[in-house]
Amino acid sequence: MKASPSRIAVAIGVAAVLLLVIIMSPMLMTSIPSFIGSGGGDPADCKPGAVQGEEVSDTGVSDIPPRMLELYKKHGEKIGVQWNVLAAVGKRETDHGRSDLPGVKSGTNYAGAAGPMQFLISTWGGKAQLSVSEEFNGYASDGDGDGIGDVYNPADAILGAAKMLKRNGAPENVRRALFVYNRAWWYVDQVMEIAGKYAKSGEVKVPPEADPLCDEPIVAGAPNELVKRILAYALAQRGKPYLWGGTGPDAFDCSGIIYMAYQSVGLSIPRTTFTQWPFGVRINPGQEQPGDLVFFNAGPGTGPDNPGHVGLVVSKGKMVEARCRLCGPIKVTTYDDRTSLMGFTRPLMNPDVLEQLKKLQNTL
Repeated sequence: MKASPSRIAVAIGVAAVLLLVIIMSPMLMTSIPSFIGSGGGDPADCKPGAVQGEEVSDTGVSDIPPRMLELYKKHGEKIGVQWNVLAAVGKRETDHGRSDLPGVKSGTNYAGAAGPMQFLISTWGGKAQLSVSEEFNGYASDGDGDGIGDVYNPADAILGAAKMLKRNGAPENVRRALFVYNRAWWYVDQVMEIAGKYAKSGEVKVPPEADPLCDEPIVAGAPNELVKRILAYALAQRGKPYLWGGTGPDAFDCSGIIYMAYQSVGLSIPRTTFTQWPFGVRINPGQEQPGDLVFFNAGPGTGPDNPGHVGLVVSKGKMVEARCRLCGPIKVTTYDDRTSLMGFTRPLMNPDVLEQLKKLQNTL
């Protein structure tokens, strides 16, 4: 019987894993630490860089009111989105609040939008002004410290816009974030064009870890070939949406992407965050390396020794994560600044994983 293309592909994949095991077997036979390796770290040309470092062009200086420019920069840096994208949204929506059209300074326009950044009142929080100490569902924000989220106040509106862009994919996937802001690709194109003109470089810069050109040095910085393949799989899923219980190929949850990354090299680890936590060997903070897992006390039903969220370490301080449905697409993010960080584990040092590699080797 003639083999199907899918069976041939599976056979090739298995053969690649087995060849990898042969290459690595001398290290397996000596000691676990030598198998795991000790290299890694951020590649020099792809270290994290602030997207806020973009200088203002002459066009930006002449067109953006000084106070508004200050707010775009301040809140862009605070939330972690490109200031020139915020400024471009402000320009496209209301000419930085200078428009006299309905809804800019009071009331709403024909679509129900209000304020200098043109939020729907329902998206803002249900009413134009509300105390940020209230419970509400929306982006209402206090950008000037008076305790009120006022959709007509530029400081509040710009901070709210920054949060909305961040939640929907910025600074990595700016176009997606802008499409959620106003669901029209022509709008996205217009805002991106304006944002480019406001920057001295003429560009909308993204964090280095969002640039596919940085994938190769990140992967190259892994301690061994096995980890390189695990990272390559995880990085290839960036931009896909979060789905609770998802294991791909179109969407993943936090533990699902890690489970499948290990599956891609022929290794089976537990499926859920709760079961992945006790599976790997604990690693002291600062000793983690690519391929390790980083856990967080976040999400329902979690506690001090019962993490609800997990990411895959790709380099020091950086992880691939599928965070939540409203947190934007799968992407590379930081973990050092997370107050809920619980600890690190190394699944590759679990005896069952080492046994899996030996069995693969013995099937040759």
